[in-house]
Amino acid sequence: MILSGKTILTKIQNNELVINFLTEEQIQPASVDLRLGNHFLLIDEHANDHLSLETPAKYREIIAENDKIVIPPHSFLLATTQETVELPNDLTAFVEGRSSIGRLGLFVQNAGWVDPGFKGQITLELFNTNSLPIELTIGRRICQLVISKVDREAKPYEGKYLFQKGATESRIFHDFDLNKGRD
Repeated sequence: MILSGKTILTKIQNNELVINFLTEEQIQPASVDLRLGNHFLLIDEHANDHLSLETPAKYREIIAENDKIVIPPHSFLLATTQETVELPNDLTAFVEGRSSIGRLGLFVQNAGWVDPGFKGQITLELFNTNSLPIELTIGRRICQLVISKVDREAKPYEGKYLFQKGATESRIFHDFDLNKGRD
């Protein structure tokens, strides 16, 4: 069951759900809009000769100091939300790009899923599909968090992105199955 904006607001007011630094204007009929933070990571093309699932990639950190960031055409960038989210063990969430932003050719993704028990800022994967640069303003609503009740309380998320702050690099090389099938 997807929670309505009214239910989300009630859960926040009752401390059953935490979304820090949220304004009431961000609460939508069946979601919460999250705003773009000022911390970004860009895969460093000069420090990596290829990308692998088994070794860390090297990134360049970008901190937007003038409240704007420009994503060049056909470029990929990791971003973060301003808000910090803490889901209880009976709620999960989906991160979706806002339709108005998608209509400009900007894809907003975060692998789409936030597990029960997750605590931290949301890292977003931004991809400009356009042949023109897209300028983004820090603090603008960039995506929406759709919150859903799970059928029963789940084991809380204990993964490699728990308590992440800022845009967070891929940690795929930490996956438990890395050595599976090897002697």
